[in-house]
Amino acid sequence: MYKFLITKTAKKVYVVLLAMFILAMVIVSSSSNIVTSSSQAISRDSQAASVTPAAEPNQKTLRVLIWGGGEIILPRRGHPQDIELDYLQQFADEKNLKIKHIRVTKFADLIPMLLAGEGDVIAANLTKTREREKLLSFSEPFLLSKEYLVMGSQSKSLTSGKDLNGREIVIQKGKSYESTALGLQKIYPQLKIRLVDSAISHETLYDKLASGEYDISIQDNNLLKSASTYRDDIKMSLQASATRQLAWGVAPSNKALLTELNQFLKNQYLVARAKPKTKHGYKTQWQKIQATKTVRFVLRNNLSSYYIWRGELLGFHYELAKRFAKEHHLRYEIIVAPNNVALLDYLLEDKADIALGFLTPTAQRRNKGIAFSRPYHYASELVVAHKDRAEINAATELANSTIYIRPSSSYWESAVALKKTVEGINLVGVAESQETELIIDKVGEKEYEMTIADSHIVDIEMTFRDDIQSLIALGVPKSQSWAVASGHDKLLAKSNAFIKKHYKGLFYNVIYNKYFKNQKRLDRHYRDYAQQNDSGVLSPYDEIVKKYARQHNFDWRLLVSQMHQESRFNPNAKSMAGAKGLFQLMPRTAKQLGIENVHLPEQGIKAGVLYMNWVRERMRKDEVQDDQLIWFTLASYNAGAGHVRDAMRLAKQKGWRDDVWFGNVEKAMLLLSKSQYAAKARYGYVRGQEPVNYIRKIKRRFDTYENILQ
Repeated sequence: MYKFLITKTAKKVYVVLLAMFILAMVIVSSSSNIVTSSSQAISRDSQAASVTPAAEPNQKTLRVLIWGGGEIILPRRGHPQDIELDYLQQFADEKNLKIKHIRVTKFADLIPMLLAGEGDVIAANLTKTREREKLLSFSEPFLLSKEYLVMGSQSKSLTSGKDLNGREIVIQKGKSYESTALGLQKIYPQLKIRLVDSAISHETLYDKLASGEYDISIQDNNLLKSASTYRDDIKMSLQASATRQLAWGVAPSNKALLTELNQFLKNQYLVARAKPKTKHGYKTQWQKIQATKTVRFVLRNNLSSYYIWRGELLGFHYELAKRFAKEHHLRYEIIVAPNNVALLDYLLEDKADIALGFLTPTAQRRNKGIAFSRPYHYASELVVAHKDRAEINAATELANSTIYIRPSSSYWESAVALKKTVEGINLVGVAESQETELIIDKVGEKEYEMTIADSHIVDIEMTFRDDIQSLIALGVPKSQSWAVASGHDKLLAKSNAFIKKHYKGLFYNVIYNKYFKNQKRLDRHYRDYAQQNDSGVLSPYDEIVKKYARQHNFDWRLLVSQMHQESRFNPNAKSMAGAKGLFQLMPRTAKQLGIENVHLPEQGIKAGVLYMNWVRERMRKDEVQDDQLIWFTLASYNAGAGHVRDAMRLAKQKGWRDDVWFGNVEKAMLLLSKSQYAAKARYGYVRGQEPVNYIRKIKRRFDTYENILQ
């Protein structure tokens, strides 16, 4: 790969870096430490705090280089993108190591940083290639993948490789796809290759393919399969490579760490092996799971099962799935069912092994071919109505009511039984894609008269809203179980053993309380989830922000993130210093921008975006990198351009990069709060922690918004 794509000078740099690194290791110590202490690490992690907490006295740090462009989205099919980080955390726990993630903006910088000693291991879904093996050592593979051509759904399809002549493949610099593209170009000489910045995210790449700006690209099949479940504007085309191995990268001199990592993967049965070409004769589903080292869970994307919040994958059932896989030394895949019918159909179609979703065993489901585990949860079924509905003392008082339910749910059977004993009950089936929470929401809005829901779901809903009520419980609490396809007796036995071990135990109680009893966490998560789910609404002022963001070429989500940090979306906010409005502008600044009343949302947002644009143009003259400009702009907005320029100069004096904010200029900004540095700064003292925290919090929220809207 690299011999075709990097210059001769760059080759020399790699060789020199490698030589220097090996020499340094020999000089420092003849013994091979598998990791370095945290005080030696150079932090480039844009998500970590600016001052890294000290490790335990005798605890060493494993510095993990991760790619900043590898954004976490909600995986809907296949392995979670950060599964290798889960494995490394398990490894670190076994070895009593402290994990330190070092986020690298450009993929192409990962290997040079490793060889320069700025990290111990690369965890970036790194593909093992011949050219990379000349530079670093690879662990045993933890995943296998194949590369496929991908294009916009409206692009002209490829019927064979010959159709690549005259087309253009767009590839991120430094990725293994480069060597694949070059190999194709040798076979089809008229194929064009265009390299783009490695910092471009997968979603941005897909957007450009969908719009036609890019013709074709190459991606791993696991990424494309996941994307295909929530995007219909791209399509997977011809296979572009043979099976590829994904593994961790380690410096060649760090043999001790490589040995430890490989031993861990083997002990945990996590080494991925190519499947034999012959057909498998698996006698049981569990035998298949053991052979593939992978168990597939099908879940629904909702607040009680599986969701993403601030860039993290969360959910009660998600954590159960992870724990089951870990205890059985398996990899896990998460598959999101598009609706509640598919949740069980995927088992029958062998698209998944286990379904989790507070499923109540029913005769109808068993007749369909579903087998259920022992109970892992109990819930009463409650009739839910609007708060204005008169309270009742008996089920007979539900006469002539209309109840809205999904036909596939166990509630439907309960409603049918209720209809036999109560006169005039009208049952209405709603779309299978409607979650119970959404149906309850429509009851609260008086769009639906009544519904039936499990008690734990109703309890959560009534914590956050006062427009519904529970009228009556239908019978005794019902058991809820895991589901597998009938005949998978060994898998069912394993599920039962897991539930027996953990039900009402420490692990179960901790995660159950985390998701259903932690009021503070539930309040934060539910508020964000309810507002953002489906609608994509991030604030009460999205449309106003979008209007001015388009006019001045800003990402509106980042502006909303900034607005939240400034005022918590309160247009009447006022700081002790006198800053006002949604973007907290000083009255004099607002007047200079022609804005008289920043407390009016439209005016306050307009003023904030105008001022951001003015600050950005000032910072553009300082020749910071394009991908860093927004962070310098935010720093200037918060602390003033003068202090930022002082920090840039100080960074250069310290040997740090003066055109990169995270891990460089931000460190200098922190020093400017110390008298010995402030005395030599043109603009003097600044409380550096404030702009550093300001930018980090905005970036975290922006990342969350970006994930949600994807």
